[in-house]
Amino acid sequence: MSDTALMRDAHPLAEEGAPQQRHRHRHVPGPQTDAPPARPGMTGAHAVIKPVLTVLVIGLAFVSVFLAAFHTPTAHRLPVAVAASDHSAALFDVRLQRIAPEAFQIDRYPDEASARRAVEHRRAYAAFLSDGGKPRVVYAGANGPAVSALVAPLAAVPHGDGEKIPVVDILPLSSGDSRGLSVFYASFGLVLAGFLFGQMTYQVAPRLSFGQRMVSLALFAVLGGLATALIACTAFAAIPGSFLGIMGIITLMAGAVAAATVMLIRIFGPVGVLLGSIFMLVMGNATSGGVLPPGFLPGWLEPLASVMPAGVGVRALDGLAYFHHDGLTRGIVILLAWIAVCVGAVYLLDRIAASTGIVHAAHR
Repeated sequence: MSDTALMRDAHPLAEEGAPQQRHRHRHVPGPQTDAPPARPGMTGAHAVIKPVLTVLVIGLAFVSVFLAAFHTPTAHRLPVAVAASDHSAALFDVRLQRIAPEAFQIDRYPDEASARRAVEHRRAYAAFLSDGGKPRVVYAGANGPAVSALVAPLAAVPHGDGEKIPVVDILPLSSGDSRGLSVFYASFGLVLAGFLFGQMTYQVAPRLSFGQRMVSLALFAVLGGLATALIACTAFAAIPGSFLGIMGIITLMAGAVAAATVMLIRIFGPVGVLLGSIFMLVMGNATSGGVLPPGFLPGWLEPLASVMPAGVGVRALDGLAYFHHDGLTRGIVILLAWIAVCVGAVYLLDRIAASTGIVHAAHR
């Protein structure tokens, strides 16, 4: 018998075990996933208290801000255009102060045409016209029921000859939006969706590359803008104006809120969800001007209407729908600035983290 045969007989398990051993060391790749590594959840008192405090902070912030803004809304020096003689303008100002002290401020215009244009372009909420003709007040009902309710009592005020001043709505709301809230509802829906997108993109896919996450954000914003415009403009005919223009503004609003939420979560991790809900949802929607014009907000909230995505977006939508593109250019510039700054910040943080090996804040 050969030496090889003797060795095989002496070690019968050597050859039988070899395939098993080779199989045991073979690497079989599993399915690729974007899920983060499993990690233990919180336990104990911390796990009980943290969710309670988080949702209470958000809920109480909502209650506090919205009540501060709307529990007793008061107009603050709303501009009223006046095209009249000095004597008539002074008398009209006195009547305004008697009806609603500090609610209006008089702005003089050289003629009736320029005063009327001020109302149509939202530089004034109403206009008193008495330049050589019969005195009358014109206003834009598209500013909402609150402004209409302030202007309507002027019809009961007698003029110098004892006749009452006629009040005419020259820019009424569309027939599909009798309460003037459609712009607010359309914007609120996409602001909420933008916040939820920013939150879910890190929950569902925390390991997406920067490019993939931005493609996802752009896809969400465009589809959201298109769907909202179809619903608001086509299905319900609630918002008049250019379909593409309205779709574009809503797309930019959704993108700005989503990008801001992504940035907050990228920087602060789970705390960014809390910050995004307070600033983007609560503060943004309360100061948007969709429920009441910014001139009715308290002094500490009014400035936010001109810088928050919801505020500039609502004004641009109103401009497209009623007010000859008032606020459109400013709204586009500010919304693009929000998107650029937030996307740029996320890109910079991703590059820094990739080069230094810093743990991603959203994964902590």
